Amino acid sequence: MTAIHFGTHLREWRQRRHLSQLDLALSADISARHLSFVETGRAQPSREMVLRLAEHLDVPLRERNVLLTAAGFAPIFAERALDDPALQAARKAVELVLKGHEPFPALAVDRHWTMVMANGAVAPLLTGAAPALVKPPVNVLRLSLHPDGLAPRIANLDEWRAHLLERLRRQVETTADPVLVDLLKELKGYPVPRRPAPVPVTGWGGVAVPFRLATDAGVLSFISTTTVFGNPVEVTLSELALEAFFPADATTAEIIHGMAQKRR
Repeated sequence: MTAIHFGTHLREWRQRRHLSQLDLALSADISARHLSFVETGRAQPSREMVLRLAEHLDVPLRERNVLLTAAGFAPIFAERALDDPALQAARKAVELVLKGHEPFPALAVDRHWTMVMANGAVAPLLTGAAPALVKPPVNVLRLSLHPDGLAPRIANLDEWRAHLLERLRRQVETTADPVLVDLLKELKGYPVPRRPAPVPVTGWGGVAVPFRLATDAGVLSFISTTTVFGNPVEVTLSELALEAFFPADATTAEIIHGMAQKRR
């Protein structure tokens, strides 16, 4: 396989960020002429310049290693499994956050939306999903929108589906990850199951998209937040996100507390 020149990578990231050469040059405090030479291969960037340009282009850490390698330098951002001893403190922090969020559901996902951890409130909500969809590794977007997954029980499926697809589309645009490109294509191809008209949502219009899931105990309504590690310099941590769900109404809070009591 022919290696891609650094300048080609740089131009692709610049165009992905909708920046002109002049825009990037001014932002990174280098001359537009030199930037042009770097992109065309007429000039070789220093290691510091590679990192500076990557920072101004908000290139993910994983891809910054690719840029460094293409420019002839060794990668500097380590990538370890979450169970690596070096990440013990980070893993403990994730576990504490997930556990502390109970009795409400919370989970941690990697860059491809694979669930890497979840608290005890998540599993009871997955009742009825096809075994293949809840067998590790679990992709939470596939589980949510697949017709054999949670989709038939999502009361506001059209709204929630549009929210997830747009979120994934923005992630594809930001990262250019081919796995996410394929995942987006797959999810868009899922049929939307027929279901009764959704119960009107009140109180969250224009503010947040609720996740409304029908259960034997009633319709649960959640709003979600996403937490990431601040300023990580390790690839795995930079790609980890914690999704925490909060009750959007008093009825949901009451049902969730009741379900937690039964699990004890």
